[in-house]
Amino acid sequence: MTGIKTTGEKKLMLFSGRAHPELAEEVAHQLGVGLVPTKAFDFANGEIYVRFQESARGADCFVMQSHTAPINKWIMEQLIMIDALKRASARSITVIIPSYGYARQDKKHRGREPISARLVADMLKTAGADRILTVDLHTDQIQGFFDGPVDHLSALPVLADYVGAKVDRTKLTVVSPDAGRVRVADRWCDRLDAPLAIVHKRRDKDVANQVTVHEVVGDVRGRICVLVDDMIDTGGTICAAAEALFANGAEDVIVTATHGILSGPAADRLKNSKVSEFVFTNTLPDPGDLELDKITVLSMAPTIARAVREVFENGSVTNLFEEQG
Repeated sequence: MTGIKTTGEKKLMLFSGRAHPELAEEVAHQLGVGLVPTKAFDFANGEIYVRFQESARGADCFVMQSHTAPINKWIMEQLIMIDALKRASARSITVIIPSYGYARQDKKHRGREPISARLVADMLKTAGADRILTVDLHTDQIQGFFDGPVDHLSALPVLADYVGAKVDRTKLTVVSPDAGRVRVADRWCDRLDAPLAIVHKRRDKDVANQVTVHEVVGDVRGRICVLVDDMIDTGGTICAAAEALFANGAEDVIVTATHGILSGPAADRLKNSKVSEFVFTNTLPDPGDLELDKITVLSMAPTIARAVREVFENGSVTNLFEEQG
């Protein structure tokens, strides 16, 4: 007989960067594990240092980091964490990115532009990531940018079930804020058995976050409209879409989005909007200076934890999607 046989069991280890430790703690609680103690700090010149205080040799490691502001710093920290685990002889490295940075830069609109979403995927792979687990990418095609498995979770069940439980479904209309979100809005319609409407918009290609709303396609008069989007950054697009719905006779408007970035003038726009409620998930940390009664935040921790367990136990993440559907 040649070789050595071992009877060792698989080991799951969950690591968190400093961007959004609250969500990581929730996921750890759902899994029944503790976060691996990590020493991380910035040098005076801004360089990041990371060292894990437990051995990761032979473990299945899950590295969690939301790409929030300052986004470049947290992406770099995650890359450093991946590199540290690779050099610590981790058996596998799964990168958990609740909110994937640079996802909006997924194609070239004009010449001499980058495809930054692909660049982020390449950096993750080069650092040593074996797998990506993320929530609601801006477009599905980003999955193809990573040379390895990508588990693309959806916040739709969490958001749709919340909205469906609190409104009169006979008066509900699902609204896509632009043509690009129609497929997602259609899935909302199937889940809530509601009709679909679309806000047709035109974006100024030379001015960031500048949107002109033209018309509403579909009947929204006297209806409770739920606007569905993947992210809200400055709030200009979604608030303009809500105004168009009210102008066309909507009784009420609820806005839902997976990622509440809420930067720049978002606070004032949301505050001054006639929208009755903004519903987000906790894929990003809550902005500290945004205190609005009409903001509701739902947790994605149970969904992420179930996906992590399926990956670790060689189960089927696809079955998880089907259960959510």
